Amino acid sequence: MHRKPDVVERARQGEQAAFRQLVEENEGLVRSTVKGMLGDTAEADDVAQEVFIRFFRALEDYREEAQVGTYLCRIAINLSVNELKRRQRRNRWLSVLRKEDSQAIEDDSMNPGRKDMQDLLRKALQRLDPAFRSVVVLRLIDGYSVKETAEILGLPSGTVASRLARGQQKLREILEKWL
Repeated sequence: MHRKPDVVERARQGEQAAFRQLVEENEGLVRSTVKGMLGDTAEADDVAQEVFIRFFRALEDYREEAQVGTYLCRIAINLSVNELKRRQRRNRWLSVLRKEDSQAIEDDSMNPGRKDMQDLLRKALQRLDPAFRSVVVLRLIDGYSVKETAEILGLPSGTVASRLARGQQKLREILEKWL
């Protein structure tokens, strides 16, 4: 008797309907896992979508040692943890840009909205010399360590550390003029 290929095998063979079935069967589980980790946010929707993108790319390597739902939950947790780390980096980055004694950003009456602040930070970053900008982005936004940043840029760690300090200072100066 010839066994009918299961839905995962059919998806591996490129059958779009089979992959769509896997998504439909597991979408609720993935979304509830991600929303439990991140709250009901736009980022949660993005992460939930990314789970299925990663699963699609990894179909060839999926060995069915765990059920599809369990496997997808693992991906969802890992991506959610990555998003939480990104949020922490963004919050740290904002706090680095604030002066401890400055009330301008802290005072709600003078604090532009979150989107306005993000736009302001993006514009300020664009004013940095690319040598400083690359270090600030890799280190504070992407969250790479000094050593990793140095490897990516092909620079000594000391150079990365000094460019980071100077880049942060220049960002503070730019933002102080604007706020």
